[in-house]
Amino acid sequence: MLDNHFKNLISIYNQAPINKVYKPKMRLALGKCTIKMNILKSFHHSANSLHGSVYFKMLDDAAWAASNTHVKDVFLFTYNFNVFLTKPVFKGNIKSVGEVIDIENTKISTKSVLFDSNDIEIATGEGVFIRSKYPLKDAIGFLDL
Repeated sequence: MLDNHFKNLISIYNQAPINKVYKPKMRLALGKCTIKMNILKSFHHSANSLHGSVYFKMLDDAAWAASNTHVKDVFLFTYNFNVFLTKPVFKGNIKSVGEVIDIENTKISTKSVLFDSNDIEIATGEGVFIRSKYPLKDAIGFLDL
């Protein structure tokens, strides 16, 4: 059942140790993911705007989750992911939207867009995800539904 699969993906995402720092919130549909997060000053670099690593994380995470909605048995790994930063952001909320654009054999191609709190595009990403040998049921936070 897809609903249980989506609940598991959200749970393992929420329970990932890195997400205890960022506290993002995820929503899923088949082949799609939306993640929202508040920007904290502690996420800034020395020039007082959001560090590029956070842009990457939000774009990659949304693309990963959109991809993993199609795969129920294993955790997907990022094979390749390119990020294009278009605008700095300083405060407020950010939202990433990831979408599967193609599934070919063992590779899932995705695109994602990052928006500021005014829904203005601040970055884009595109990448490919592949199956790992790591069972999804062994991931931190997996629910036995």
